[in-house]
Amino acid sequence: MIPFSVLDLSPITQGSSAADALRNTRDLAQQAERLGYRRYWLAEHHNMTGIASAATAVVIGHVAAATSTLRVGSGGVMLPNHSPLVIAEQFGTLASLFPGRIDLGLGRAPGTDQATARALRRDLQNSAESFPEDVLELQRLFGPEEPGQRIRAVPGTGLQVPLWLLGSSLYSAQLAAALGLPFAFASHFAPDQLFTALELYRSRFQASAQLAKPYAMVGVNVFAAATDAEAQRLFTSLQQQFINLRRGTPGPLQAPVEQLEMHPGERAGVEQALGFSVIGSPATVEAGLAEVIERTRADELMVTAQIYDHAARVRSFEIVAEARQALAAKA
Repeated sequence: MIPFSVLDLSPITQGSSAADALRNTRDLAQQAERLGYRRYWLAEHHNMTGIASAATAVVIGHVAAATSTLRVGSGGVMLPNHSPLVIAEQFGTLASLFPGRIDLGLGRAPGTDQATARALRRDLQNSAESFPEDVLELQRLFGPEEPGQRIRAVPGTGLQVPLWLLGSSLYSAQLAAALGLPFAFASHFAPDQLFTALELYRSRFQASAQLAKPYAMVGVNVFAAATDAEAQRLFTSLQQQFINLRRGTPGPLQAPVEQLEMHPGERAGVEQALGFSVIGSPATVEAGLAEVIERTRADELMVTAQIYDHAARVRSFEIVAEARQALAAKA
């Protein structure tokens, strides 16, 4: 059975604080380690009052210090917001503190609006266009020191921190294939090009020093509860988050509701964006995950769940881990 991993946005729920969200992140990571998940990734978003993981490298250190075997990383760091040297130093430091446990997933989008992106980087000219060159520069900074090299990442040089490329389109799939890097597709919020991207990545993959053959990770929302109805109710928190984002009124993660209020256009948009989701009771989740694995032929699943109540969120990940064990027993 393929490994399962966790993607966490450190959700700030309505009525709570960022400190509460980060405590919940630490607890969920410890539970994920207990349950046998392979990785725990944090996502970089900025100027979002419902997400506490903006300083992604800092939160990775917080999680890695609270666990012992779990791989911890970024899903992802938005490289256009940073210079490669800064990221190499940050993740070189993390890899020095937690050897063999740090992943660096890289994204090409800013992870925010244009005004905030400008405040982060000041100069956005060619920032996204230079993404391939920035990835190559990161590889050099993590590689062995070269004769005459004037700029080094300290720590970072020689640590070979594993890089991943993340994406929701064909661009990163093609780049990951060309560079021989593992690839993660963000199908949990943008599933439209998933199967085309996977085919492109696998068919064009070129082996590298990091990776001998393609390795594809697929993101999936999984909301699991005792019954299908309860899981659907929990799912309304994420649906509300997407509706509010598209209305231009993002905010903290809201409590689930019995009935969503949205017009038909909003409903169609939410259903499209969140179409790659498994929602239901343990039996429903087991069947849904089996179908996802069969259809995508993924090498790893990255499971995410924006659930308002922390205890319900932990329980959802427990049910997913139990489903994975059941599928492994049947394999």
